[in-house]
Amino acid sequence: MQQVMEDLGPKFEHATGHKLAITFATLGGVVQRVQDGETADVIIIPQQGIDSLVKDGKASAGNVTVIARSGIGVAIRKGAPRPDISSPEALRRTLLAAKSITYSNPADGGASGNHFARVLERLGIVNEMKRKTVLAKPGDDTGVLVANGKAEIGVHQFQVLMSVAGIDIVGPLPGDLQDTIVFGAAIMGGTKSAGASKAFVDFLRTPEAAAVIKAKGMEPATP
Repeated sequence: MQQVMEDLGPKFEHATGHKLAITFATLGGVVQRVQDGETADVIIIPQQGIDSLVKDGKASAGNVTVIARSGIGVAIRKGAPRPDISSPEALRRTLLAAKSITYSNPADGGASGNHFARVLERLGIVNEMKRKTVLAKPGDDTGVLVANGKAEIGVHQFQVLMSVAGIDIVGPLPGDLQDTIVFGAAIMGGTKSAGASKAFVDFLRTPEAAAVIKAKGMEPATP
């Protein structure tokens, strides 16, 4: 959601007079920071992280709002031959034939990285891919690694890939290998700015916000 927030944050401030202080991290990083005692008024992360916060009593299910949905795509260096990813078996062949691949490190808690690690397990090629996998770390963009030629194929959420110059998006993960990532906004139980927090979440569901979310490669939630 970083690019969405960088676009919408100033617009919200201008429209309401509220001031935002935003920090960014992976799904796992955000959940860990909350578990370690860090506080926030609103947290926007994939739904599985929100569910964890609700379970731990950090937020209430009644204060969670769906903001956007995103799929996971496959990218190659711009101008490179487009591989066949039209079916799970085609994707398996393409990955086995690739010289190198990259996706976000599951250990860092990124939603797409965790999901793609499970895809490799389902395809039965975990061991074959280990030697040619360049795991992207926080601050290392999957698409940039592909654009720079450090990896032949990259897998990440569409909105992340769309912002990277020098790559072509081949398409989505095929069939039931796809994962729809639902982003929720949770007003945290310890907020001291409940009114401003609600105003911010409401703003993220306006047509203006929906247009930005769509432009960044995601599907906005319907009001």
